[in-house]
Amino acid sequence: MSDLEQLPARPAHPSFGDAVRVWARIGVLSFGGPAGQIALMHRELVDERRWISESRFLHALNFCMLLPGPEAQQLATYIGWLLHGWRGGLMAGLLFVAPGFLVILALSAIYAVWGQTGLLDSAFMGLKAAVLVIVVEALIRVGKRSLKNNVMRAVAVAAFVALFAFAAPFPLVILAAALIGYTGFRFAPDVFSAGGHHAAGADLPAVIDADHPGRPASWRGSLLATLVWTTLWAAPFGLLFAFGLESSVYVDISLFFSKMAVVTFGGAYAVLSYVAQQAVDHYQWLKPGEMLDGLGLAETTPGPLVLVLSFVGFIAGFRGSGALSPLAGGALGATLTTWVTFAPCFLWIFLGAPWIERLRANRALSGAMTAISAAVTGVIFNLALWFATHVVFGRHVAIEAGPFRTSLPDPTSVNLVQLALTMLAAIALFRFRLGVFRTLALLAGAGVLVGQAF
Repeated sequence: MSDLEQLPARPAHPSFGDAVRVWARIGVLSFGGPAGQIALMHRELVDERRWISESRFLHALNFCMLLPGPEAQQLATYIGWLLHGWRGGLMAGLLFVAPGFLVILALSAIYAVWGQTGLLDSAFMGLKAAVLVIVVEALIRVGKRSLKNNVMRAVAVAAFVALFAFAAPFPLVILAAALIGYTGFRFAPDVFSAGGHHAAGADLPAVIDADHPGRPASWRGSLLATLVWTTLWAAPFGLLFAFGLESSVYVDISLFFSKMAVVTFGGAYAVLSYVAQQAVDHYQWLKPGEMLDGLGLAETTPGPLVLVLSFVGFIAGFRGSGALSPLAGGALGATLTTWVTFAPCFLWIFLGAPWIERLRANRALSGAMTAISAAVTGVIFNLALWFATHVVFGRHVAIEAGPFRTSLPDPTSVNLVQLALTMLAAIALFRFRLGVFRTLALLAGAGVLVGQAF
């Protein structure tokens, strides 16, 4: 029997209802920032359901890594669009954000009224450990498939070093990898070929696989997407003026976070210090230290990490509610922040994805995307290492020497309880293969028990 005959058949195209259920599941379980969320999507969509092939998943991820805003949410929108067109992209993007937004809205209200709660902190302690292990598992899988030769491994290492040791701008790292891939393909096409990894193991047949034609790009479609999503992005401003709120804090919230939406390359961490400075010193929405509390809430809830901005919007609306009740003002502030932060993400995908699909036939550009895939592995490793050190260690030491700039954990600040929970999560996922949902549930319960005991 030939190798082709041994391959499993391409799975049936999922119905829209099936997709809704899976995207809702992903939205509820998408803990751990971009590394954890990309890991979860890879597991659910590539490994388990084969809705999209490995090479196609990485192709979409490469594009999303170049965009401002949360790359994981944009990746969900891209894949949803590939499967079911614009309604699939809209549904996937909304379901990826909605559970986390509702959770951060509730937690922000609890925080604003009562402050931090020990029970939630304990549950989140266990969830962090589980997410860390899920990220490591995904990193191993993606690395095996995208680092197909020593050149790709060198690109991944270089990307990691640039980010970890020199705090290089995130877009610059990705663009440098693209240039290396584009140029390298002309001299060594076998090394930089997107199909080179098939020698080690071809993609299994998938609903959206490497030879799927994608959806056609057109100038008419691009113009329509721009008009629709620019109008939706600007809609809150018209509503605020219509209801006589043009001089309220809500206009400041909408303007400020609209600006953040187009400069947040590299995710929430890239703009965190700037947002904190503006929110505390300029607008005086938050008190010093509250931004870190918001980041802690966002890190341990499902959804994109930039939902920390929704926390900022809630506190700003809560404290500047005017004629509204504080809780209603907070909810309005969080909703406006979320709207102007994520509406541009749909614009970038619906405008750019059809053209990116069209460029897949360009072999030199395919070489660029192959190198970006390798660099993305280094990026995910950097995110995973950052997450791991902040889960297990309580303090970090900043080190700067010339161009060298990094932060290393203080060995004396190791959290032995958190380390034990991480080991429990590793045993559950790798040894007993409990799966994502049961591992998260187990560790949340373990965290609560440990928190009550200590």
